[in-house]
Amino acid sequence: MSLTLKPGARLFSAVCTTELMVVKTPKKELAITVGGVEPLLSAAGRDTSGAVAAGHDAGCAIGKRYVDESGELELLCSKAGPGVPAVDGVVLTIKDAKNLPASD
Repeated sequence: MSLTLKPGARLFSAVCTTELMVVKTPKKELAITVGGVEPLLSAAGRDTSGAVAAGHDAGCAIGKRYVDESGELELLCSKAGPGVPAVDGVVLTIKDAKNLPASD
């Protein structure tokens, strides 16, 4: 399933406790997964009886931003869990912090 997302949208893992918020997104459909399975748009449908897919189980840290290789997609982890976000099967990476200017 492909999703067209808007900033502010929330994504919930179907198999673990990971929750994400969309910060930045391209204006096209994306094949997003969280923990190796399609995310939910509501926590009400969550069924944690499934398992996080191998390779998608590195853990998602609260407060960290996850980006794709192009930098067009940015997701903020709002609730930690074992599942990590991915697009087209490629796991997103944690965004590097920007260096602040020196205050001499």
